Amino acid sequence: MSVHLVGGGWSESLSPAVYDLFVAEAEARAAAESFEGEPRIAVIVVRDGDAADHAAKLIEAASGAGEFEPVITGLTHGDVATTAALADVHGILIGGGLTPAYLASLAPIFGEIRRLVASGVPYLGFSAGSAIAAERALVGGWRIGGVEVSPEAGSENLDEVTVENGIGLLDISVDVHAVQWGTLSRLIAATEAGLVDGGVAIDENTAFVVGEGALRVVGAGSVWQVLSTDGGVRVSSLAAG
Repeated sequence: MSVHLVGGGWSESLSPAVYDLFVAEAEARAAAESFEGEPRIAVIVVRDGDAADHAAKLIEAASGAGEFEPVITGLTHGDVATTAALADVHGILIGGGLTPAYLASLAPIFGEIRRLVASGVPYLGFSAGSAIAAERALVGGWRIGGVEVSPEAGSENLDEVTVENGIGLLDISVDVHAVQWGTLSRLIAATEAGLVDGGVAIDENTAFVVGEGALRVVGAGSVWQVLSTDGGVRVSSLAAG
């Protein structure tokens, strides 16, 4: 099974392309367990007052790729998740919003998420859910040493670029809304400053799929790879295909 990282964005026409591999893997997981009925997918959101609305939008988007039973956990900022949110599920979908809030709320279940994914349960992160999937999660900020490195609008209410321990599903860092919010420059600067060892910045309406086979990009945009080199930083792109 795979880790699916979506860079955010809402597009009715593109949703099936972004979510279909994830839903198909949840279906395969349910079938492997001889589960009767639609696969159960945990949908976990951490929002400031609109958790139900955000969960509904995620479910609607993913449902374009196939039917499933959503197991919804809606948390507000400051709430703490428990492993009950992950009981008997065939897929895990973590939503978007304020990345530091997701990190704080879901940290107590990071170990269980890792265990389930290692056992074959697919994971899909949407925006913040993608950022926190990394071992070293780039959770926000727009300046390094007081110098601007990306637009303040995408700072997640943080000043200095901040890196924290994430779930640990992959060993590269992840930024999202790459072209739309200008966050690619943040990942470049964080890599050059040694805050992270490189990573990917994912455009909206685009998914980066990390599994046992070749890396895949699906959707409308690109995934931007940032690597540290002896001479500085190297940037390349992977287009959907």
